[in-house]
Amino acid sequence: MNGSFNANDITGGVWEAMEQLRGQFGRRAGERVGRGDVRAAVLALLAEEPMHGYQIIHEVEERSGGAWKPSPGSVYPTLQLLVDEGLISAEESNGRKTYSLTDAGKKAADSAGDKSTPWAAQSAKDGGRSALPKAGFDLAQAAAMVGRTGTPEQVKAAVAVLEDARRKLFTILAQD
Repeated sequence: MNGSFNANDITGGVWEAMEQLRGQFGRRAGERVGRGDVRAAVLALLAEEPMHGYQIIHEVEERSGGAWKPSPGSVYPTLQLLVDEGLISAEESNGRKTYSLTDAGKKAADSAGDKSTPWAAQSAKDGGRSALPKAGFDLAQAAAMVGRTGTPEQVKAAVAVLEDARRKLFTILAQD
């Protein structure tokens, strides 16, 4: 390094790295979660507290470390099916439906309680690797923010942190 740098160069490099991460870790076609998993996830979450559909999607994504974000096209039909089956009820307030378990739904959730949650099962399938892209993406976003808004001293400090992180990652690979 010649001692001078341009924050725009760093920001562009970070976005390029993010695209590479996204390409390496992006879900491949065919890696879908089954309908039963969406159903089990909904029941497990509603056993904790009433939620609306977006909360369910967000909670599954959070609890799976970003490995699984069910689509509205799978969650909302599942919610309607569970309402039709009498396992959950929907209460509308301020234009938003909040779902909660019925007594029958509590029994169904309790009977499934001894199984691992669908988001834990999804993470176990890939050995926890699915959390890595999210962590990398989050790091790249933070670095891009420093590149856009940081002072030259802050950018320089961020570069040092990223270089240290890269060395530490390779050290992890070098361990037995």
